[in-house]
Amino acid sequence: MIALTALWLPIVLSAVLVFVASSILHMVLPYHRSDYAKLPAEDNVLDALRDAKVAPGAYVFPHAPSPKETASPEMQEKYRRGPVGMLLMAPSGPPAMTRNLIQWFVFCLWIGLFVAYLTGRTLGADAEYLTVFRLAGTIAFLGYASGHIFDSIWKFQSWKVTAKGVFDGLVYALLTAGAFGWLWPT
Repeated sequence: MIALTALWLPIVLSAVLVFVASSILHMVLPYHRSDYAKLPAEDNVLDALRDAKVAPGAYVFPHAPSPKETASPEMQEKYRRGPVGMLLMAPSGPPAMTRNLIQWFVFCLWIGLFVAYLTGRTLGADAEYLTVFRLAGTIAFLGYASGHIFDSIWKFQSWKVTAKGVFDGLVYALLTAGAFGWLWPT
């Protein structure tokens, strides 16, 4: 068993590596540029949302507050007529990238902490590089990739976008696994 304090360096290094890799994957390589489409009649939709004073938050439409109301003939007709969807609203203004990037880095540290906890409780100081790599990579992959699958199942994200997110998760997992394998205490 390895203490978490002995794994602080691979936790931090894996977070830095994933942060840099994600910046490259999202800002340099072009394959994420098609993840989101423009709304038809965007200006009209934006005007309608602005006029409705929709606050930041998550919305589903049509909305029924209870399962009983979901089954009502009126709601069933709304579902048939459409559109049916989910809407995520952010605060107005330019995207707050600094805040988002800080939160992303903290999330990367969070994943690294769980990788450290599970590998440290499972493996000893005598563990070989490949053993550490496999376990750390598996844990990191679950942390970085699983949410994308959830989004396709429940939030209607396209499976193509999910496949790209899962691929990114694999890259992040491999970097995390490499950092832990390389810096595993002996």
